[in-house]
Formats: sequence, structure tokens, C-alpha cells
Amino acid sequence: MAFTCGTGKHRRPNRVHSTTTSAVGVAALTTTGVIGTLAAPAFAAESFVERTGLTQAITIGDSVADQIDAQAFAQQRAADEAAARKKAEQAARKHAAEQAAKAREDKERAAREAERKRLNTFVMPITGSYVSTGYQASSSLWSSGSHTGVDFHAASGTSVHAVGSGTVVTAGWGGAYGNQVVIKMHDGTYTMYGHLSSIGVSVGQTVTPGQQIALSGDTGNTTGPHLHFEARTTAEYGSDLNPVAYLRSHGVNV
Repeated sequence: MAFTCGTGKHRRPNRVHSTTTSAVGVAALTTTGVIGTLAAPAFAAESFVERTGLTQAITIGDSVADQIDAQAFAQQRAADEAAARKKAEQAARKHAAEQAAKAREDKERAAREAERKRLNTFVMPITGSYVSTGYQASSSLWSSGSHTGVDFHAASGTSVHAVGSGTVVTAGWGGAYGNQVVIKMHDGTYTMYGHLSSIGVSVGQTVTPGQQIALSGDTGNTTGPHLHFEARTTAEYGSDLNPVAYLRSHGVNV
């Protein structure tokens, strides 16, 4: 009897140990989250992913991915905007350069046109003067018997101007004409200025309209100071044209 009882007492602790072991195992499983599968399979099936943190990990992963995508999109957008700004700035600079170049070309063209007009302009040989003796007037004072030019009223020392653009072909003494200047004009005709008190140009010099070339006087065959002016087809005496008609044909109000 004593042995039987001893044997019974000996077997119970085994069950307790087994229960304790199970409890410890359950606790361990509970800690790891596996207890749900042992205690309530259906419940565990619904909440396993959540209990193990997998859903949370996925949620966090999606959020990070979205943030990365958003950041990448923002960076790409910023890069695109920067590229667009750069392109616009380059286009603006190119346009400004083209406009500046066009403005320079227009200015240069206008300057050339103005210079061309100026060089083609004719003026009076004596500013504000008038014709005191007309063309082909008759007198014994002239060897040909008639006036081969016109006389412009001028006191001695008055500025004498080239009537247009040309090149000086004669500058010096001219006999009856006294001190004279002859200019070959840009259109191939010639102009002559006589009875000068002084000469301010030399042969081969280019002159422009209105440029001072001499001072009026009374040198040569003259009865007083004035400017004798002729228009010619050549540089020589005897090829004279009507000086008034010549100047008027070039826009001069005589």
C-alpha cells in the first residue's frame, strides 16, 4: 500500500510538470504571438498579420515609397522648371542680342543713308547771298563778251563753301579769275570759284557739301570783292553751264 501511494504521489508531479511546461510554452508562444493559433485558430487567422507587425511594415513601406515618389516627382519638376527657366533665359538673351544687332544695323543703315544724302546735297557757295550779276550778261569786262558764270554778292573775307561733294583739281592762280579753285563734283561735272582772297584746299583733296574751301576777295580781273561761280562740263574755260539752273537742278534755292 505504501508503495502504491508513493507511486501515485510520484506520477502527479509529472502532470504538474507537464502542465507547467505547457504553461511556460504557452507563455512563450503568447510572447511570440503564436498563442493565437493555439487558442483561437479563427481569430489568429484574422489577426496574425497584424499581431506579427507585417501589416504595419507594409503600411510604412508604402508610405516611404510614396514619400520617395513624391520627392522624386518634386525634384524632377524642379529640374524641369529650372531647365525651362534656363531655356527661357537663353531665348531672352538671344532675342535681346538679335534686337541689339538689328538696332545697330538700323542705326548704321540710317547713318549711311544720312551720309549719302548729305554727300548728295548741294548748297549755296555763299550762305545767305544772292546773284549780283547773272549768267551770260554782256560786258566788255569779259574777253568772251558775256559772263560765263554768276557773281554772288560777298564782302572780302567771306567764307566760300563747296557746293557739293567732289575732289579739288585746281587750287591757285587763274589769270583773270585771280585765285581760283576748281572741283570735280561726284556726278562728273565741275564747279569753279574765282577772285578769292585766300585758298584753303589743295589739289587732290576731297571736299563735302558746305565745307569751307576759301575766302572771297577781289583778285584778278574784277571791279570789287565778290565770288565768281561757274558750273562746267570739264575743268577748262569755255565748257560753262548755267550756274543757277545747275544749282536749282540739285535742289538749291537760288
